[in-house]
Amino acid sequence: MNAGSGGRLRDLIEHIVRSLVDHPDQVRVTEVDGEKTVVFELRCHPDDIGKVIGKNGKTVGAIRTLLTTAAARQNRRAMLEVVD
Repeated sequence: MNAGSGGRLRDLIEHIVRSLVDHPDQVRVTEVDGEKTVVFELRCHPDDIGKVIGKNGKTVGAIRTLLTTAAARQNRRAMLEVVD
């Protein structure tokens, strides 16, 4: 994968999450590039984890859907993990 496409996906995640949380300066997204799948690890302020996950995981589920769709347009697979 070229560096540009992963960076755009990472920027998408950061933009969405920063707009949801109370501590946007503490949002960190790291990229773990595999052979066919890229995994994005999301870290944020402990008080914001609930906002990112949402009720019954609906918010993080919606973010994952957007990420999956954006990655598919680049012929990639992507996963998002929320890390404590």
